[in-house]
Amino acid sequence: MAITVGSTTPNTGLITSLGVGSGIDVNSLVTQLVTAKKTPQQNQITADTTTANTQLSALGQVSAALSALQSAMAPLTDGSALSARAVSTGNANVLGASSTGTPVNGSYQIEVTQLATSLKASSGAFTNSSAAVGTGTLTIAVGGQSMQLDLDSTNNSLAAIRDAINNSGSNPGVSATIVNATDGAHLVLTGTRTGEANGFTISSSGGDGGLAALNYDAGASSGNALNVITAAQDAQYSIDGMAGHSASNTVTDAIDGLSLSLAGTGTSALNVTSDTATSTSALTNLVNTYNSFVGIYQGLTRYDPTGGSAGALIGDATLNGISNKLANIVGGAANGGSLAALGISLQVDGTLALDKDKLAAGLADGGKQAAALFGGAGGYAAQLNTQLSQWVGSTGVLASRSDSLTQQLKALGDQQSALNARMDSLTAMYTAQFNALDTLMSKLNSTSSYLQQQFDAMGNVNSSKNK
Repeated sequence: MAITVGSTTPNTGLITSLGVGSGIDVNSLVTQLVTAKKTPQQNQITADTTTANTQLSALGQVSAALSALQSAMAPLTDGSALSARAVSTGNANVLGASSTGTPVNGSYQIEVTQLATSLKASSGAFTNSSAAVGTGTLTIAVGGQSMQLDLDSTNNSLAAIRDAINNSGSNPGVSATIVNATDGAHLVLTGTRTGEANGFTISSSGGDGGLAALNYDAGASSGNALNVITAAQDAQYSIDGMAGHSASNTVTDAIDGLSLSLAGTGTSALNVTSDTATSTSALTNLVNTYNSFVGIYQGLTRYDPTGGSAGALIGDATLNGISNKLANIVGGAANGGSLAALGISLQVDGTLALDKDKLAAGLADGGKQAAALFGGAGGYAAQLNTQLSQWVGSTGVLASRSDSLTQQLKALGDQQSALNARMDSLTAMYTAQFNALDTLMSKLNSTSSYLQQQFDAMGNVNSSKNK
């Protein structure tokens, strides 16, 4: 009886195609399965991360723009830009001047007849700087302050006395140096402050009497050993014919809000005018920084129907609220006036326009009108700063939003790490399962080959018998 081998032969081609022993491409198969499992979750995390980063960057732009606006408000808030004065003098060789406050506009005629000087006096000639002057106690006084130098044979040379004066912790205001001339070495003493009251006196006592060579008292009729090079004197001047004097050549109390620097004798005009350049610059900067914010706002909330793209913060209630509030303030009134008085107007597109001619006219009063608009509890400065302080800074609304997004990104990072860990575990599980299957398929292939051999042998036997 013949056996039909073909009908009972296993499908070895199917089994062999599955792996190393079976033909299975385990790595590729595991990758496809894990990717299919991971992709939906990964796409969500990626999308959420992109959105959060985009919004975080957008809030950073808004915060920077509002911080710039806050900075632009500073010179308008303290009034320094609106009360600035331009101070000029007609003769710089006689007079210099600067504003120290808010001086009244006006012109003055200044005459300087004498500059303030400090006392400068020289000793007689000594052989050299090492020459001994004398022993005893040397007392140097300026006003109500004094110092005493105890000098003996170890420290009474001209150089030693110089050093003792300069290094004393109780020095009342005298410096010492040595000048070497053709006739010998001279100890030269100079007051460190100008003015008649700051002249020094020197007296000596005890010892060998040699220190008397340094005695000096401008009020004494005799006994002075020092030669006066420059006398201590006050500056003498007049302002529009009214006499004044000062111990210093820098006079800060002669005219309200002004500091005068006396440079030489003579006459000079002094003019104080409103510094409209500073005011104009401050107000122009305010307009520009406000418009910069508007441009950022519009870019972040714009929708492009052609490309179908939308701004990072389109429809954001916080940003829309900030924009509306700012527009209401700059377009509204303050202290009974408006920015229109300074040539600043709110446009349909939300930006501010500046009319330079109207601004110049609005500042012609020395900044009084502008100061009235920005100053006080109801002024533009207070209104804007109150809002800006709520939006920017470490405790502002924008910082809170940014912190929230940062925490969201951290949570997304944790989700990503967890997803990666789960997929790594899934990869390991699939790999183990398919490797086990591959081993099984390899064994089945081996069994299939054995059975095939047996069937072939049986077929050969049957063929021989039939013959």
